[in-house]
Amino acid sequence: MKEEKLLSIDKLSVWYAADRPVLSDFSIDLEANEVVGLIGLNGAGKTTFIKTAAGLLEGYRLERAVWNGQPFSFRDREFKRNRYIVFAEDSSFPYFTFREYLDYAASSYGVPLPDVSELVRGFHFEAYTDVLLKELSTGSRKKASLIAAFGLRPSLLLLDEPVNGLDFQSTEFLYRLIGGYKEYGTVLFSSHILESICLTSDRVMVLEKGRIGRVFAGREIAAENIREALSAYEND
Repeated sequence: MKEEKLLSIDKLSVWYAADRPVLSDFSIDLEANEVVGLIGLNGAGKTTFIKTAAGLLEGYRLERAVWNGQPFSFRDREFKRNRYIVFAEDSSFPYFTFREYLDYAASSYGVPLPDVSELVRGFHFEAYTDVLLKELSTGSRKKASLIAAFGLRPSLLLLDEPVNGLDFQSTEFLYRLIGGYKEYGTVLFSSHILESICLTSDRVMVLEKGRIGRVFAGREIAAENIREALSAYEND
C-alpha cells in the first residue's frame, strides 16, 4: 500500500496585488524523511511560498492542502507545531536572548528544552547565547534560527536561503545538518546557490513562472542540468 505524503499542496495561487499573482497553480508533494531543494531566478516566488506556508500571507487560494493524510490550513495549530521556518531575514523577538528564545520555542512546540550544545559549537555560537537577538549580526541571527530549528527537530523544516550570511565553516556544518536531518524529518530549502542544492538534496524543484517547472532526482541533480533549466526559463 502506498504511503501518504507528508505534505501535498495542489494549485496554490498567491498574490500581493490581486492582478499580479506571484505563484499560480503551484503544486508540491513532499515525502517523509527527504531533503528537497527549491531553486529559481530572483522573483520566482521561493520566499512567497515559504511565507504562505508560515501563515503570513492572506492573498491566496488553493484547491487542496493535505498534511499527514488530513486536510489542513497553514494556520492550523497542529501543522504549526510540526513545522519550523527559518526566514532569509528575521528580526522577531529582538529582546530575547538566544537561550530565552529557545526556551520559549520549546514550550510553544510542546517539546522538552533540547540540548543544543553540539549545534552551538558547530556554528561557533558560544559567545552569543546570552546576547539579545537584536544585537546580533545578520549571520549570527541566522545561526540562532538554525540552531533552534535543528534542535527542535520538527517533522518539517522550511529554510529560506539558509546559507546567506554564514561563514565558510558554518556553511559546511549546515550542509551536514541538512543531509543528516532525514533521520528526524523532511527539509525543504530555497537557495540560489547551486552548490548547496546539489550537495544536499534528494530532489531539486525548479520554480519559474509561479509553478514547479522541472524536478531533478538522483543522478540528474547536477549543476549543469539545473543551470540549463534556469537558463531556458530566463530566455523564454
